Amino acid sequence: MKKDGTGIQITGMDGDAALYARVVAQMQRHIDRLQLRPVSGRAAFTDENGPKGGRGTRCALTVTVPYRPSLHVERIATDRRRAFDEAMEALEREIARYRERDRDDKRHPKKYFAAKRAEAVEAPPPVRRRRRVS
Repeated sequence: MKKDGTGIQITGMDGDAALYARVVAQMQRHIDRLQLRPVSGRAAFTDENGPKGGRGTRCALTVTVPYRPSLHVERIATDRRRAFDEAMEALEREIARYRERDRDDKRHPKKYFAAKRAEAVEAPPPVRRRRRVS
């Protein structure tokens, strides 16, 4: 397992420096878009069917976000790079969904605030009566 200073752990990569650099760069770019700290990422590569070949390389990407459930995606392809690219596309969609949900939650007021506002709207304003001066 390799872990660099960016908070990204990578397992299952044996000597593929180009893919390693690609994984770190893309994972870091998407983690930075979340604008939360501390966030960590994990990429795990496994060969599901051993030396037989074929479609059996699994890439699992996990992004751990504080106080929220982790974002996790997995994809299987014929080689590690293709599996990573497919998993990264899925992770991009998950992060976009996460950011949209987070933005929508900020737009809605909390229930106590909304209840107080609704109560103020429903109650008619007090009627002022003029006194007659004779």
